[in-house]
Amino acid sequence: MSTAAPRTAGPDHLWSVDEHLDDILATVRPLEPIELHLLDAQGCVLVEDVTVPVSLPPFDNSSMDGYAVRVADVAGASEQYPAALEVVGDVAAGQADLLHVGPGQAARIMTGAPLPPGAETVVPVEWTDGGLGEGPVTGMRAGSLDPGGATGQVRVHRPAEARAHVRAKGSDVKAGDRALAAGTVLGPPQISLLAAIGRGTVRVRPRPRVVVLSTGSELVQPDEELRSGQIYDSNSFALTAAARDAGAIAYRVGAVADDATTLRDTIEDQLVRADLMVTTGGVSVGAYDVVKEALSYAADEDEPGSGVEFRKLAMQPGKPQGFGSIGPDHTPLLALPGNPVSSYVSFELFVRPAIRTLMGLTDVHRPRARAKLTADRPLTSPRGRRQFLRARYTDGTVTPVGGAGSHLVAALAQADALIVVPEDAESVAPGTEVEVVLLG
Repeated sequence: MSTAAPRTAGPDHLWSVDEHLDDILATVRPLEPIELHLLDAQGCVLVEDVTVPVSLPPFDNSSMDGYAVRVADVAGASEQYPAALEVVGDVAAGQADLLHVGPGQAARIMTGAPLPPGAETVVPVEWTDGGLGEGPVTGMRAGSLDPGGATGQVRVHRPAEARAHVRAKGSDVKAGDRALAAGTVLGPPQISLLAAIGRGTVRVRPRPRVVVLSTGSELVQPDEELRSGQIYDSNSFALTAAARDAGAIAYRVGAVADDATTLRDTIEDQLVRADLMVTTGGVSVGAYDVVKEALSYAADEDEPGSGVEFRKLAMQPGKPQGFGSIGPDHTPLLALPGNPVSSYVSFELFVRPAIRTLMGLTDVHRPRARAKLTADRPLTSPRGRRQFLRARYTDGTVTPVGGAGSHLVAALAQADALIVVPEDAESVAPGTEVEVVLLG
């Protein structure tokens, strides 16, 4: 994986949301393609078109259990005057040596079995007496086929048009067709198609490996006892789940205490399995914001082009951000704020597009829409900052949920959208059309 060097700016520069995002996307590069077996390629992005080597289906075959016959032999057949045909044998799925169906004859055929030479159509077993008429025949009841051999006679009660209940060779895809285009994300249907055309491996960009690490001596893992001044570590769970939702293979690292040496050692240990590092907490101006201290080593003379820059963004929530690359492979690192809402909003705006870029996708952003604001009172927003408010989106309308506080996790759990309030707006009245980020 290669990354370009992030831009740098002075410590007093106030970055816009777009500047920060553009810098991330200009720095992160798609992962190198590899050849993977089909099930290992699930969720990955194809890097080349896949051409069909053999038509699907590869031969004319029956879509029903029934009898393969000639059209002329069943023309005019009815309940009162059934067509009596000689049963010359069975045709089963997978059968290579096919018998021939001549005038006045029928071959008992199973679903998926190839249409035998001479036959022009298939009559379902429900249109017959199941081979239970006169003559020495091993028969079948209507609606089912006995897998044993069949000879004797069958009576057909209905006519059939040419190629009725016949799946034509190439009716799904033809040899030489493009089965899947480069850029396709491989889900279960696409993997099914690849297997059906005989492809056991494909060339794809692998799913990026994302390591999520939270910081803070106050953090306790769920199921542990809370003591005075402690809170549960929710950020690492939220961001790991969000990374997986974005398409990554994500690893969660338990909260690291506010110690720069410990944090640095942990990050270095995790680089071996990371295409992208994400930290949360410790990026503002507090005395114990150790992420800055721990990552200051990254801009080492032995690692030209690396380093993490900590920035102030003109946004709310999520003003403090960090971005750069670390380690010998220049692994991208995004340092997010520690407040839960700030962390999650920052992930959606910056980390998710980075993950999708690593995957090799061209459309890396959440979809956006215009919606009518429904609210009890006008929305207020600090001038000069782009605000992202949690909301519910329904049929072209959007309603805020919870307040503006960046610690309100319960409100975040109710949201499926973000209202975008632009930098030049200090108030948005109910009924106004606003931009909305749809969170899926």
